[in-house]
Amino acid sequence: MAELTGKVAIVTGASSRNGIGQAIAKRYARAGASLYLMAEGAEEQLRENVLECRQLNPDGNARIECGVHDLAQTGAAEAMIESVAASFGRIDILVNNAGVRARTKFGDFTRDDFNHAVQVNLAAPFFASQAVLPVMRRQGGGRIIHIASQMGVVTHERRAVYGMTKAALIHLAKAMAFELAPEGIIVNAISPGPVLTEYIAQEYGKHAELRNDRNAYMRINRLGRPDEIAEVAYFLAASAPELLLGQNLIVDGGYTIH
Repeated sequence: MAELTGKVAIVTGASSRNGIGQAIAKRYARAGASLYLMAEGAEEQLRENVLECRQLNPDGNARIECGVHDLAQTGAAEAMIESVAASFGRIDILVNNAGVRARTKFGDFTRDDFNHAVQVNLAAPFFASQAVLPVMRRQGGGRIIHIASQMGVVTHERRAVYGMTKAALIHLAKAMAFELAPEGIIVNAISPGPVLTEYIAQEYGKHAELRNDRNAYMRINRLGRPDEIAEVAYFLAASAPELLLGQNLIVDGGYTIH
């Protein structure tokens, strides 16, 4: 099915192999969307993801492109939106997925740690969303999806700054939805729990106790998969009713219910 044919979607943080951004991009590609995939680095992997998405896309007229942008830099998010709007002519879906982890004991964070996490995890989605508004307004609406985290709802050691940025991102989704819904711009957040991305798999290889700790919280006795988060992002982009807005959909296998 190609429910997103004719739509243009931006997915940030889309370079990681077996990552959430890659999974969302592939799901949108299967639905017929034109795509702009963005990442801070890993340009070779980003281009490989573009090729995969092109093979999945059922619409021969869909465009799938990519670009490298450092969202830690002031103005980078706005420049990305401006470039995509000029090239594609429209933007229907913005998925703010790019993020950085900041795992440090409270008391040991530096200003640079703090500023970098806030810039990428919060300021970039904020200003990318502001920049896309004129485009979506001209079109009569659009969908904005923030990828937050269950750590924006609960907490854990070494997560003070990361959780703070994700909690703020959840609030931002609510504030944006409240203001923008009358214009047909629907905003929601998704908060994944532990997902077995390539990064997490590597971390488990180094720290067996981390796997045991995470599994203890998962009521389904396994970690999530990136494609499961992608299905929720697809639902919000393609078929969720306008009545569903300003929500934080926690997709965590029961992590936060106990």
